Amino acid sequence: MSKDKVQIFDTTLRDGEQVPGCKLDAEQKLVIAERLDYLGVDIIEAGFPVSSPGDFKSVTEISKLVKNATVCGLTRAVRKDIEVAAEALKYANRARIHTGIGTSDSHIKYKFNSNKDAIIERAIDAVSYAKTFVEDVEFYAEDAGRTDNEFLARVCEAVVKAGATVLNIPDTTGYCLPDEYGAKMKYLKENVTGIHKAVLSCHCHNDLGLATANSIAGVINGARQIECTINGIGERAGNTSLEEVVMILRQHPSLNLDTNINSKLLFDTSQMVSQKMGMMVQPNKAIVGANAFAHSSGIHQDGVIKNRETYEIIDPADVGVNESSIVLTARSGRAALAYRAKLVGFELTKLQLDEVYQEFLKFADENKEITDQDIPKIIEASNITIESI
Repeated sequence: MSKDKVQIFDTTLRDGEQVPGCKLDAEQKLVIAERLDYLGVDIIEAGFPVSSPGDFKSVTEISKLVKNATVCGLTRAVRKDIEVAAEALKYANRARIHTGIGTSDSHIKYKFNSNKDAIIERAIDAVSYAKTFVEDVEFYAEDAGRTDNEFLARVCEAVVKAGATVLNIPDTTGYCLPDEYGAKMKYLKENVTGIHKAVLSCHCHNDLGLATANSIAGVINGARQIECTINGIGERAGNTSLEEVVMILRQHPSLNLDTNINSKLLFDTSQMVSQKMGMMVQPNKAIVGANAFAHSSGIHQDGVIKNRETYEIIDPADVGVNESSIVLTARSGRAALAYRAKLVGFELTKLQLDEVYQEFLKFADENKEITDQDIPKIIEASNITIESI
């Protein structure tokens, strides 16, 4: 049975770049945009063109460069924003304007000092105006996660009628629980007249560590686009992590969902973005962290050496990592020591291993990690006679 396609909307260059200290210059943005296109991203949100001359130029140049992906520019529900975005996107093979407005009671009252009917009118006007420039118009209902479902459905129905092709349902503050976010998508699928004319999109923030879980709940309940960033970077605690949602869908074939992403490029892309943004990837980050395929516990090491699948649900090669790491520490067992010793040229018998292991434990208690260069020293200190292989 053919799998349903989930579009990957990457906002590394827009939401991701809003992280303090992660400002990219135009050349760096072009390099990342080209890699995202090669990676298989469906939509690249290149920036917020009206925000600065630099952002306008970057969106323009990315529009010229990108060959396969749709290039998207963000706007507010303001006609000037939309005009500027359209100008910046005019060279794109496929262009999308991403416009919208806050829909929660908090945003309506405190941001806009407005009312629900007026918000719907502004939403309709923004989508209708954007539609005069491009065919592909995405509407975002900012703070949809805290928006009453009935009103959210009214807004969505109105903008679909006005021509919106994508409905972005952001959990802007990262507040929703996965069952709540999934239920919101399901409600919209069942209660918005004309919903078949638009794609529902997940845009989740990670304030409570639920961005990935919420996005997966969203697509299980009918969304067919996930908005995400490389390494999960973004405002405050970050956005949904691209590499996580891609591999979750791939590792759970029963969901019958997949993406166009070439997963073998994930690790290298993660490293590139980290280096260019000066934002280190935490070692225990899922999929692309330095420790994602590293094993230091003796029990785990023994299992992985015997059969990788005992403790790894993903083949490292599938995400562009050469191999698993057997890290020698004081928690490591004999199997790991023998494995690493063989890799550097020493085949130990069981009796030799017992002797070397006692010396290894002394060394390991004084050092955080044992390197390949340490192994010959440990063998020498154990006073056994051994020939290297």
